[in-house]
This record gives sequence, C-alpha cells and structure tokens, in this order.
Amino acid sequence: MDSVSDTPTTIATLRAGDEVDAVFACTRKERLMSRAGTPYLAVELRDRTGAIPARVFRDADVATARFERGDLVKVAGRVERFREELQLDLRSIAKAPEGEADPATFLPVAYRDLDELDGFLEHLAGEVHDADYARLLGAFLGDTTFRAAFRRAPCTRAGHHAYLGGLLEHTVAVGTLALEACQLHPRLNSDLLLTAAILHDVGKIQEFTYGAEIGLSEPGRLLGHVELGLRLIDARSGALDVEHRLALSHCVLTHHGPDAAPQRRFGSAEALALYRLNALDATVKGALEHGLD
Repeated sequence: MDSVSDTPTTIATLRAGDEVDAVFACTRKERLMSRAGTPYLAVELRDRTGAIPARVFRDADVATARFERGDLVKVAGRVERFREELQLDLRSIAKAPEGEADPATFLPVAYRDLDELDGFLEHLAGEVHDADYARLLGAFLGDTTFRAAFRRAPCTRAGHHAYLGGLLEHTVAVGTLALEACQLHPRLNSDLLLTAAILHDVGKIQEFTYGAEIGLSEPGRLLGHVELGLRLIDARSGALDVEHRLALSHCVLTHHGPDAAPQRRFGSAEALALYRLNALDATVKGALEHGLD
C-alpha cells in the first residue's frame, strides 16, 4: 500500500511500495547499460538518515542532462525491493530549484550550539579596545548577511571542522586561545592579535559551495581563502590607518606560516602567535576527528 504522510520523507523511513516526491542529495551518478543494451542511470541518494540506490530506466539520457553528482535533486518515484534491498525506481530526477531545500538538511553540522558560539564571538570582539580595530570588527559583525554566511561556513572540506558551523567554532577557539596567550604574555598587542584571530579565516565564507557535498567555489579554487579574506578586510578597513592595516594584514597573510610574506619571516610576535594558535586548534581538532597520523 502506498504511504501517505504529511511528515518530511527521510530515507530511513522508506518502505517498499512507498511513493516518493522529495529532495535528496545525489552522491553518485553513473550511466550504465542494461542486458538488453539500453542505457539507464544508477544514482545514490542521501540525506542525514542514510542512503538508497536509485535507477532511472526511462529516457535516461534526457535525465542525465538535468543534474550532476553533488547536486540536490528533486525526485519522484516508487520504492521497490530488489535482491532483498530497497531501491528507488525513479520516474523523474532533476536539480532542485534554488531555495527549495536547505543544504544544512544534507550536510554535517557542528555539534556545538551555534547560538552559544555566536555569543562567544561577540564576547571576544568586545575584548578589543582599540577603537579602530573595534570599528572594523563592528563592520563585519554588524552585517547580518556576513554573520549568516560566517555561521554557516565550514573550515575545510575534509580536514578539521569540515562541517557547517565549523568556521565559527574554529574562530571562537582561536580567539579564546589568543585571549589566554595575551594574559600569559602581556607584551603582546592583544587588540591586534584578537582582531586577527577573529578575522584570519574570514575569506572562507566565499571559499565553499553547498549542495550534496561541500564544494569549492571558483574564487576559492583560484584565489584561496587568505586572499579572499584580505580583500574582505580591505573593503571594510577604509578608516584604518596604514600602521593598523599593515599589522593586521600581515597576521592574516602569514597565519599558515611565514612563506607567504615577502621576507619569508614573521614581522611581529602577534603574527607568530596567530600562526601557532591556529595550528594548535586545527591539529588537535583534526586528531580528535580523524585520529593521529
């Protein structure tokens, strides 16, 4: 009997005979040939609850042009049992219209509460007392579009913090470490180091795309998050004097190491500190998520 329900369709709840009209993530797509010599599509559909194979037998070559692996796809079909396993026999499949489904439904997300992390970020920004740096941070954190993008972004695609909200979680961690380092080493310029810790990965909001998987945007592929971040900072730092701007830009430029600097060395203790603190959080988190090499 066909199932009829007002609740959202999830893969874990599918049963043989169910009619399906829903959006899923496409994580596999292959054009194959049947024994009769006709083409068909074999795909894998996934959501947070699991994955299911699906087949398109009718007009396979027409269907293949309507979506790509990595897309969120809108499908219609029926759940069948084949060789003791469930699969979807699809009547239609196409890339889901923009805005019809939230990628967060299909991508991994931070376990930590994002509202709580947002609060920590606000607290860290409040510890910056230099008026010029505080104004710059306000230009970022007061922008609701930026805040939404920053809250959503991962830190990496497959490394540390490789999930939605990962950038916010990592930034709060590095900022907290920076605050502690400044208490231990009061000669550090805490305003510079903390501002750099909050903004060092800001370019990641433009580095990724979101669909069935976390992808790499064209700007991310061609420029990378460091250059993208420097451009975002430059666009909002018109009120900064040359000294403030150079000190901050150097910290951001070298937060993966001094090789990016023209002189191939750190130009300030704050830049060195940011590099070490960023690496500390990234490597420890990576070890906890993926194990020790």
